[in-house]
Amino acid sequence: MSAPQTLRHRFRDLAIAILGIVGAWWLYISVVPVPAFLLPTPQSVGQALWALVRSGDIWGHVGATLSVVLVGLTSGVTLGIVCGALLARFDRLRAWLDGPLLFLQTAPKIALAPLFLIWFGLGMLSKVMLVISLVFFPVLIGTVLGVRSVEPGLRDLARILKLTSWRSFVSIELPHAAADIFAGIRVGGLQAVVGAILAEWLSSKVGLGYLMIMANSTFNAPLLFAAVVLTVGIGMAMYFLVESIEMRVLHWRVSLD
Repeated sequence: MSAPQTLRHRFRDLAIAILGIVGAWWLYISVVPVPAFLLPTPQSVGQALWALVRSGDIWGHVGATLSVVLVGLTSGVTLGIVCGALLARFDRLRAWLDGPLLFLQTAPKIALAPLFLIWFGLGMLSKVMLVISLVFFPVLIGTVLGVRSVEPGLRDLARILKLTSWRSFVSIELPHAAADIFAGIRVGGLQAVVGAILAEWLSSKVGLGYLMIMANSTFNAPLLFAAVVLTVGIGMAMYFLVESIEMRVLHWRVSLD
């Protein structure tokens, strides 16, 4: 099955799942007398979404969150691949940094988030740094696993051909590790959305996280659910974007082999 066909099937399955969730939600509201401030109806959430679109406010909030996600994801992926390649190639460096990296990885980011505000200020930089901290480690681990799993015969071939370290990495190690790297990027893409929302909860005047806080403080449940729906939409869009790129890259790699 080709990549476009696979994506079409995935979109179809996703649409069916969304319709099932909305149907179950509507049925539950119809059967159980739940107060609207606890669980609004799908219709009221849809009306809140349309009000955001009609007023034009949706574009500012979505754009602010997307900008943090994309900048943080791009930076985190780049750092993760570079550092992962270095750790995979130099055993002594990996031995030195294993402890500090394990400490940083296990540290709860929600507890460290206020420190990012102190270190990097209340602007976009602190939000981007928080997203980078969430994206970096999945990509780093995927890169290390992928590069270290390169077959010894391929490394011997690189030495026979007298390839430089850079040429060996680009032509042999990186293509071989692509599947593991993209697995890390898929996880990192979802984490990037979580990090952006968390950062906007703490300090922001625009964005979907800010919209959630505002809706919660004013007991506007439909608006809160609308912001959640938009956040889920961004997360799914990021996942499918990474997956579509992965399919193209891995297909290119297989066709070369």
